[in-house]
Amino acid sequence: MGTTELISLQLRMFLIMLIGHFFRKKNIISAEGKKNLTDLVIYLILPCNIVKSFMIVFDDDTLKKFGTVFVVSVLIQIVCAILARLLYNHIAPAHRKVLQYATVASNAGFLGNPVAEGVFGSMGLALASVYLIPQRIVMWSAGVSYFTKGTEDARVHQRSVLKRIITHPCIISVVIGLIFMLGQVQLPSFLDAALKDIGNCNTAMSMLVIGTILADVSPRELLDRSIFLFSGLRLLLIPLLVYAGCLACAVEPLVTGVSVLLAAMPAASTTAILAAKYDGDAAYASKCVVTTTVLSLLTTPVWSTILLRAI
Repeated sequence: MGTTELISLQLRMFLIMLIGHFFRKKNIISAEGKKNLTDLVIYLILPCNIVKSFMIVFDDDTLKKFGTVFVVSVLIQIVCAILARLLYNHIAPAHRKVLQYATVASNAGFLGNPVAEGVFGSMGLALASVYLIPQRIVMWSAGVSYFTKGTEDARVHQRSVLKRIITHPCIISVVIGLIFMLGQVQLPSFLDAALKDIGNCNTAMSMLVIGTILADVSPRELLDRSIFLFSGLRLLLIPLLVYAGCLACAVEPLVTGVSVLLAAMPAASTTAILAAKYDGDAAYASKCVVTTTVLSLLTTPVWSTILLRAI
């Protein structure tokens, strides 16, 4: 993808977000409708998109790319966990929990997948799906523990975390996709076409949902110094560390591009959901999600341009 195509992609995504924002403001998409659209993306459209992305010719080079991106992702999660442990000790506990979780859990699954596919194509999406395995494990295990530590919910959480991970629709989709890829499975043409048609809705539907999320927050609520500082960490410093590490280790350019781009995603939308569920500061968590998402509209095109020029 060249610079012109990248700009066109970013403008299309931004336009669809504006449409989602407008429809939510006019209540054409209600609060319940926003939840239904989110579930539709997570449980149907994104899984189809992931499975289809793995239906490629498998060779040693593909295996090497998958193994490398998995290792890079594990190392990123370790670094993010260390940052979460060290950086927020001076912050009030209610806000600390939010920032710790948002440091280890980005919105790479919801927003990063369509961006990775748009910038790097089907192989970019497949690599992104593998990249997300360690993050999904961390966000539903160590991540949730930030909110439940020292409570009765902690014991309940420990018993349910494995089930939550292995039954996540995107994890199941990765497993199915890997089976199809390794076995070079050829689906009947009508089934393959249906899978492709549904998966092709991913970018549009994801951006539409992001627009509805942004519509529910007043611009004045976004002005918070600690969140702006966190945004610099989430959107600039973490991806910069990943980029430097990949360059130092001579990681293959496509793997580097996908890893850095997904590391540069905003705070996960589940930050606000978990804060509300476990009596955390849900308002602060919502501001964190929305502020980083808004600012990512500026930083993501910059990172995409840098990474494409490096390939």
